[in-house]
Amino acid sequence: MTNSYPPGPRGRGVITVPTALLVAAVATILAGCGGASDPLPPRAGEPVPAIRLDAVDHPLDQLGDWARVRAGKYGIPVRALQAYGYATVAMAKAQPTCHLGWVTLAGIARVESDHARFGGATIAADGLVRPPIRGIALNGTGGNALIVDPNASTRAGRTVYVRAMGPFQFIPDTWKRWGVRVGTDYSTLTKTLETGKPAATSDLSGSPDNIDDAALAAGRYLCAAGGDLATAHGWRQAILAYNHSTVYVNRVRSAAIGYES
Repeated sequence: MTNSYPPGPRGRGVITVPTALLVAAVATILAGCGGASDPLPPRAGEPVPAIRLDAVDHPLDQLGDWARVRAGKYGIPVRALQAYGYATVAMAKAQPTCHLGWVTLAGIARVESDHARFGGATIAADGLVRPPIRGIALNGTGGNALIVDPNASTRAGRTVYVRAMGPFQFIPDTWKRWGVRVGTDYSTLTKTLETGKPAATSDLSGSPDNIDDAALAAGRYLCAAGGDLATAHGWRQAILAYNHSTVYVNRVRSAAIGYES
């Protein structure tokens, strides 16, 4: 984020936070960005143990011990670490050339929502973040984009502006394109992850308010935008696609480096 914004109007059961403009179209704008001056990307972080992704009712439970050991060390909720670890393993299997590290996901989540804790929010056992975290209205003021929600505007009879959603602060249109549900049948899920394309459907899209779904969707988006995140250019391009701001890139990198070892 380029600027720091105060929380906007609060609705019942909704937390309003500053937002990263996660807009898929930015990836096109970023072609040619970066270069020799790109800072080195964060290292992948402590290895995530191999886990079974198929034929397991609760695959994230396999990361419980790994997450608990690191939760106190890094100040990250166990349930959030499980989500980041699962997304890392799933993307490594589906797109091994992307080299997504869990510390990158953790860096973004730290900047966007303090690992789903902004304003006192918590993560339930099923991954759902309550109360829901919502960004400020994207009404074109304060350096933000102007994005109108046409369906909500029609229902309300007035102009309703889009707000980013969940611990990774997806805007609705981006979620429709990249959202994914971790609980989807694994064979279907892996085919979606392997495509590297925004091919989510209503049956797959899950919820941006579920940290498992959101972390995996963020992984999909970052890999598509950056290619090889082990390279300086690829990592920077991926984070710029998430929010086209050098200040934002530096904040995420700083947070991610803190989780490297």
